[in-house]
Amino acid sequence: MTTETIKTFRTFRAFKSRNYSLYFAGQSISLIGTWMQKTAVSWVIYSLTHSTFMLGLTLFASLFPSFLFSLIGGVVSDRYNRYRVLLATQVASLIQAVLLAILILLKHYTVWEIISLSVLLGIINAFDVPARQSLVYDMVEEKDDLPNALALNSSMVNLSRIVGPALAGIVLESLGDGVCFLLNALSFVAVIGSLLLMKLPKYVKKEHPKNVFGELKEGLAYIRRTPSIAFVLVMLALISLMVLPFSTLIPYYAKDVFKGTASTFGVIDSFIGLGAFSGAIFLASQKAGADLKKILFINTLVFGAGLILFSHEHSYPLALVFVTIAGFGMMSQITVSNTLIQTTVEPDMRGRVISFYAMAFFGMQPLGGLLVGLLSKWVGAADTLMIEGIAALLIGLLHWRYMRREKLKHQQQLVLKETEHPMQTV
Repeated sequence: MTTETIKTFRTFRAFKSRNYSLYFAGQSISLIGTWMQKTAVSWVIYSLTHSTFMLGLTLFASLFPSFLFSLIGGVVSDRYNRYRVLLATQVASLIQAVLLAILILLKHYTVWEIISLSVLLGIINAFDVPARQSLVYDMVEEKDDLPNALALNSSMVNLSRIVGPALAGIVLESLGDGVCFLLNALSFVAVIGSLLLMKLPKYVKKEHPKNVFGELKEGLAYIRRTPSIAFVLVMLALISLMVLPFSTLIPYYAKDVFKGTASTFGVIDSFIGLGAFSGAIFLASQKAGADLKKILFINTLVFGAGLILFSHEHSYPLALVFVTIAGFGMMSQITVSNTLIQTTVEPDMRGRVISFYAMAFFGMQPLGGLLVGLLSKWVGAADTLMIEGIAALLIGLLHWRYMRREKLKHQQQLVLKETEHPMQTV
């Protein structure tokens, strides 16, 4: 077996699990539709309003409900059959997509109607994310393959981010926005079909003596006594608030900076996805036991540098290069954070801890979207994006400080152990 063959096997080893392979195939198709819808919504909103603030408000509407309900979603994931919860959320997402497609196809819609349906999707996602992320653990037969499965999951998300926006740009120009939304609705058939074909272990119902609020309190207490998880959640929250909302400004760059069309917007978004996909494949190719915290630190700096370079760039080809770099760095924020949590958390706490992860991700982004929208009105979109890049660099330095403290603490523990048991070191 050649070295390249070994590396390829290592990159895709999670596909040994039949259930995960089915999930990956169905979700890949669905996510392409999801990114088509996201791109179309941003383009329609900006075309109607020409307002970066309204782009931020749309992001707020789609994500903030997930923040409000994600903790309840985590408890639901831990208390009930995660498979059935996930199946229900996918059916609900299909209904939301159909309603949005009908609204756009009828050509009688307002910004507030689109935003209202975005709120509905945000509520659905609050229950979908904890169930879906927790169920990945059950889909993977060899638990050592879990980091690989999560990295492949991220590669799937980011590959769809390459294909979805680019396809959306073509469909928006050639067939119209209504068809774009209709294709997203059809894509849910694939993921629902893949879920129905799975053969998961029989669900064993457990007793839950505590009520919902009691279990939420228990989850929070667990995070407090697990500093490594708490730190990851805090860093993700900071990145989600200050840096990840940069995507809300992309329509401005496509339309006003590069004087482009919907296709230009789709291409820029696709290059962000290309960078993120490359980063995800890089992560999936890492050997078991790789220092994920170090990778997260370095890629946070890469993320910030890419945004700073892109922010004031007026050359379209160079801008695509810089935004690809930013996408590569962005990948780690979600994937590595998720992997660090999933490989550390106790199984009975998985749903609740992931709900806090979802809260940090979904809760801070919409607030950041509003912040970015307001800041861009005061200092301009380019300076706002540069400030976001600087924020990423500062958050990266926080990672570095935490890593140094952890290393020093570990060294002190080793010295203390050697002092207490000198004969064992001889």
